[in-house]
Amino acid sequence: MGEVKNSDNASAEFRTLDVSLIASAHFIHDVYSSFLSPLLPLLMNKIGFSLSLAGVLTLMQRIPSLLNPFVGLLASRFPLKYFLIVAPSITAISMSLLGTVSSYYALVFLLFVMGVGASFFHVPGPVLIKYFSGERVGKGMSFFMFGGEVARSAGPIVILSAVSFWGLEGSWRVMFLGILASVLLYFRLRNEKFSETFTAKKKETKAKETLKNVLPILLKIAYVTFFISLVKGSLSAFLPTFFTSKGETVWAGGMALSVLQIAGAGGSLFSGTISDKLGRKKTITIILIILPLLLFSFVSTSGVLSFLLLVLLGFAAFSTTPVMLALANEIKSERPAFVNGLYISINFFSGGLAVVLAGYLGDIFGLETTYKIIAVSVFLALPVARKLVHD
Repeated sequence: MGEVKNSDNASAEFRTLDVSLIASAHFIHDVYSSFLSPLLPLLMNKIGFSLSLAGVLTLMQRIPSLLNPFVGLLASRFPLKYFLIVAPSITAISMSLLGTVSSYYALVFLLFVMGVGASFFHVPGPVLIKYFSGERVGKGMSFFMFGGEVARSAGPIVILSAVSFWGLEGSWRVMFLGILASVLLYFRLRNEKFSETFTAKKKETKAKETLKNVLPILLKIAYVTFFISLVKGSLSAFLPTFFTSKGETVWAGGMALSVLQIAGAGGSLFSGTISDKLGRKKTITIILIILPLLLFSFVSTSGVLSFLLLVLLGFAAFSTTPVMLALANEIKSERPAFVNGLYISINFFSGGLAVVLAGYLGDIFGLETTYKIIAVSVFLALPVARKLVHD
């Protein structure tokens, strides 16, 4: 029960074209999902709402993540590919229309719709990546996550460039790239029969029984992910603040965040392939040993050396995501989309709790001490990490 192992795929071969297509669609989808932050100052000026209400908008993007397990159940009953196909269009249209609305409630609605589109994409996406990856699931997950990581940096550039060309209300024109992604996915996937693979046994195991079987291993993954999220979340959320608290400029803090994200994209690209060769458990164990040492060294240095350590730190911290995603999708189950939806939801709450805790510790001890506390706490994940799989 809850055993982690490879299930039967359509082929043992790594289907590069199909994996690359879904990874590219992930990039395009997440480019649109990152539009809100750079548009917020313009939207606040146009519509007039507070920072607190701006925070609610971010929350509305995330609320549909609560539906991920239910999306997984739907994907077990209906052709899986169509959830993936429509998702880029849903997200592209809703996010491209943000600049056209004149009501706060319209923004809330569009962002909620975008969150639904994100669930439609991220629940079946890794399942189909696994299907097309054959015996190299880690490599497939690296392709997939690399697309998402790079999108975080590209999204603000895309939407702000659109605003520069067409103005805020004319930025809706960028939606067509997302629609094109859906069209390409449709023509490539329309004749694939993998949906039958995922739905053929749906009546043999009830969702409640599936949950009971997979929850123990998912909770172990969530436990390890929590400590990794303490590092990733605290750096992503507070790195510019940390730099300014040390007397650096705001520009230096922003540069540091960009360095972290680019290094993280590199880590996401290579770690899955490495884990295919070393094994998931060994890869995660090595990262958990290296990660706290890098974090402790980073906060204890300054200047050029701190940026060099930040590159290594970002590479190591974000390299865990494809490996953990591969682990979750290798859990033996007749409802893989449901299991992946559970994993995404658990991962979401685990990561959110980690950021809140890091902020709380930062208020009490200051960010430098907090980072050192987090570095030490990562070692608590090692005993559980060694029980995730048997290589």
